[in-house]
Amino acid sequence: MVARDPENIQREIEKTRDALADSLDALADRANPKNLIEGGREQIAEKLADPKIKYTLIAVGALVGLVVIRSIFR
Repeated sequence: MVARDPENIQREIEKTRDALADSLDALADRANPKNLIEGGREQIAEKLADPKIKYTLIAVGALVGLVVIRSIFR
């Protein structure tokens, strides 16, 4: 078994500590509620930009509007 130099051990500990701190920072950033909400908004915006979904929602809205207007004038 090879004896390890205490300075090398200390450097390894510091490197590991820095890597752990970076990982924890990344996890905290990903779990931040503001970031989660923003990510959800972006996903919804992407879905609504899809022409199939966009035009379907417009058609449904128009039909609902017509039904409401028709029920008002009856």
